[in-house]
Formats: sequence, C-alpha cells, structure tokens
Amino acid sequence: MSEYVTTTFGDRVAYDRRGTGRALIFVAGAGPYRAIDPWTTETAELMAETGVQTIVYDRLGRGESVADGRLDLDRDLAALAALIEVAGGSAVLCGHSSGCSISLIAAARGLAVTGLVLWEPPFGSLDGGAREWADEVERRIDAGDLEGALEHYMKDMPPEWLEGARQSPDYPLYVSQVVSYLADGESLAWVESAPLDELLRDIRVPVEVLLGQETFPELFDSAEAIVAAVPGARWRQVPGADHSWEPAPMAHELTGFVTAVAARSVS
Repeated sequence: MSEYVTTTFGDRVAYDRRGTGRALIFVAGAGPYRAIDPWTTETAELMAETGVQTIVYDRLGRGESVADGRLDLDRDLAALAALIEVAGGSAVLCGHSSGCSISLIAAARGLAVTGLVLWEPPFGSLDGGAREWADEVERRIDAGDLEGALEHYMKDMPPEWLEGARQSPDYPLYVSQVVSYLADGESLAWVESAPLDELLRDIRVPVEVLLGQETFPELFDSAEAIVAAVPGARWRQVPGADHSWEPAPMAHELTGFVTAVAARSVS
C-alpha cells in the first residue's frame, strides 16, 4: 500500500518502503513509475530481505504522485530530499538513465546522499546539444503539443521504443505524463554544461556505474567519463539488456554496495 510524503513545494509524493536498515532510493528516468516498472519493484523486494531499506517512488507527475504546474528540477530534487528524510536522513541513490543525472545533481547540491549507483547514464559530450533539445521539448509542452514533446524527447532513442509506446493502450497516458520529463531534460543539459570534473568535484561518496551485458556502445563513453571525473569511482557490467537490469543480480549488486558504504561510514 502506498505511503505519501509532502515536499517543501507542497507536492505529494507516493512511494513504497520495504525493509529496515541502511536505505537505498531508486530514482527512475524519463517515463517509468511503479505501476509499469515491475523490475525495480522486484529488485527492491529482494533487497528488503537482506537487511536493506528500499524506497521506490513515483516521480512527480507520474502514477500516484499527481502534480501540476511546471515540474522542474528543483521540485524533483525537493521530492528526493523529502524521501531521504523518510529513509532516516541519508540514503544511497540508484539512478536509472536520466535518473542518474538527477542523482548526481542531488549529491552535488549537498543532499544527504551516501553513495551513488548509476545504471546506464545516457550522457553526451560537453555542449552536445542537450540544452537545445530540452528547450524544444519544453517549448512543445508549453504549446500544448504533448505528443510532439514526447516524440522529440525520444528522437535519439531506438525508434522501436516510440513505436511500442504508440501500440500500447496506455499511450494517451504516456503522452500526458511527458510534462514530468522537464527535470530529466534539465539534468541532462546540466551534465553537458561544463566539464564533468568541474560539475562533480564536490562529490565525495562512493560511485559505481553499471551497464547491462547487452547495451548500447555509446554508454561506455558515459561510464568512462564519470569514472574519470570522480576519484575512486568504478564501472562494471552486470546482467541486463535493452536499458533494463535483471532483478536478482541487480539486487545482489546493490546490497553489496550499500553494505560497503555502511562499513565505510563506521571505519
């Protein structure tokens, strides 16, 4: 059964909390929310059995986290801050896709983040066009062209992803929820706004980048760039394909990471 927390902006965020102990919060990328993302829920359930507290939540404007107005990055980060408080005042973040850039910004801005696991961050090069792309998505949203905004957001993704969405009976819902992608676009534009070692210089927590064993070649560049920018960061591959992980191996990997972070904090 969903729980709810209210942010400093007055937004009501829906989440599931499982287990007790050191906390990990899953930060979805553009699109997913609990009702359509069984992989994350299964991973969280497996981890809860190992003494890790997990939180899976609906990002603002999706699922049960109903919100209106401009759903920008500041409101998204306020949601994360509220969930960190729910978790006990600190947490590891596990970002998925553009959830990686949101997680990195949260840590860089001083939220109580104890570690970062980044699943397949889709980062471009310095000034690689993300700002113009994000601005065009927002322009279409402001003009009421939500379907056009979704199409533009997904323009560089495999075309079968958009076609699959169009064939789904939930396509009208996906279109309506594109308003929640503003924070994703802002965060990806931030990644390209300066050299990564400058943007991430204040991050002093363990960082691990994970890629699926079947993944897109360009994601290796993102992983290597993050590892080069953050001292002590590492990247590796685990079972997964099509930008998604396999729950059991991912639960094992994340449990080990949270345990190591906890041991580091008391050493």
